[in-house]
Amino acid sequence: MASLVAYEDSDSEAETELAGGFHPAGQMEDPSAALRPPGQDFGSRVLDATGGRVPSPEHGSRDDPAGCRLPLARLWSQDPGSCPSRRLRWPRPEPEAALPASPPARPSLWTSQAPAGHVPLAAACSKQVRVCWEPSGPPELSLDAHMGSEGPGKGGSSLQRKRREDCIVPYTPKRLRLLQAPRVETHRGEDAEASGPRAGRVPAPLCVAPEASEFIQPYLDSQYKETKIPKKLLFHLRGHRGPVNSVQWCPVSARSHLLLSASMDKTFKVWNAVDSGSCLQTYSLHSEAVRAARWSPCGRSILSGGFDFALHLTDLETGTQIFSGQSDFRITTLKFHPRDHSVFVCGGFSSEMKAWDIRTSKVVRSYKATIQQTLDILFLREGSEFLSSTDASSRDSADRTIIAWDFQSSAKISNQIFHERYTCPSLTLHPREPVFLAQTNGNYLALFSAVWPYRMSRRRRYEGHKVEGYSVGCECSPDGDLLLTGSADGRILVYSFRTASRARTLHGHTQACVGATCHPVLPSVLATCSWEGDVKIWH
Repeated sequence: MASLVAYEDSDSEAETELAGGFHPAGQMEDPSAALRPPGQDFGSRVLDATGGRVPSPEHGSRDDPAGCRLPLARLWSQDPGSCPSRRLRWPRPEPEAALPASPPARPSLWTSQAPAGHVPLAAACSKQVRVCWEPSGPPELSLDAHMGSEGPGKGGSSLQRKRREDCIVPYTPKRLRLLQAPRVETHRGEDAEASGPRAGRVPAPLCVAPEASEFIQPYLDSQYKETKIPKKLLFHLRGHRGPVNSVQWCPVSARSHLLLSASMDKTFKVWNAVDSGSCLQTYSLHSEAVRAARWSPCGRSILSGGFDFALHLTDLETGTQIFSGQSDFRITTLKFHPRDHSVFVCGGFSSEMKAWDIRTSKVVRSYKATIQQTLDILFLREGSEFLSSTDASSRDSADRTIIAWDFQSSAKISNQIFHERYTCPSLTLHPREPVFLAQTNGNYLALFSAVWPYRMSRRRRYEGHKVEGYSVGCECSPDGDLLLTGSADGRILVYSFRTASRARTLHGHTQACVGATCHPVLPSVLATCSWEGDVKIWH
């Protein structure tokens, strides 16, 4: 009984010391030592705050022959508030910390985009940083421990709650963030500056001689002769820092020595591709890749669209913007109306296509289908109908791959044109016969009738090149005798339109050749572009 009473007395003393008793050295006694029954010793030594070993007050005399007992670490020896107790103890306020003086931080893209009155979450929950700027010396930073000064009262808790509410920013969908985010011009190096002006800057006027090129002048008054197959390389045009998506000669015969190229490096260029092979002007109007660029039918302006949702019509003589619009999808294809040159149709990463009027800068018509992307647009005769190639294909059939539309009423004429399980990245119209051709991902060119019901020819198919997912373009020669197409392996293939036989193969590029076009006046000049970023002129 005496031992039992002694045990109860020691237990009560341990609880009293646990609540607030300390050694003179500033360390607490081990409460677990008093609560342990005899014979169950967890360790013969304990660790103090400095890492040294201190003998245990009760069990320091016992030996540990096995050497397997673990030391008991007093994790709460330095901080009495963290000691386990039956009473709730608030942690002591941390001492104020002084940050070293440093120059002001450079504003970043993330902080510049924050809304007005926005407070970072870490600063609102811990400390408030006050920046004191002195005109005579370097900037100094001071920290105010508002959490400790205000205390756990109602005023402090309400202030903390208000700061946390101010930190909450409502969620904005990604599509709206892309539309609302301002265009921030990032830092560019010397290589980027050499490629042209910054995006949004008005380019310089294009200096072009009023008379036609001396090589084109003899062919202007004569009728176009038979197209000759080019044999050798005339110019190798370098200057783009990204893949070139398309090339197009100026449609006006007197200015047909000008070549337009659109690239993924956010620019499009105008070249003198007949006389000198030099770059006349670089246009950096887009902040993202320029996927489509077209000459206007008058040859005095260029319409461009890119992945930045922007549309620009640039006057070459003055360098000003005749038209600027903002689409709600990324642009992949553009085509002018063949009759009304102030109207064009654009398509891209969306289920609909839109017709814009340059005079009013507004959308006049919309063409919607159950698709995800428009790959190409082709106007048929007189512009009353047009075709669109899409990426909609199913496992059994590829209906809606090519859709015929009525331009005026925006109604679908037919979507049962191409029934094979391949998408068609590009379309082209024959210059003399009522037929059109479609480039397919099945590595062949298909021939269709250009009048309803748009039947596909089963007898004639142009095979031998590779597409492999690239947007490989195709085009007919001005006289309609030859058919040109690029290939994913870098070749340029020339087919006979009548016999579908291969007339010639040019090995011109190391990467995918995605565009090939014949000169509208010169009978033996050909321009090609590739995914490696170069343009070549053949004759």
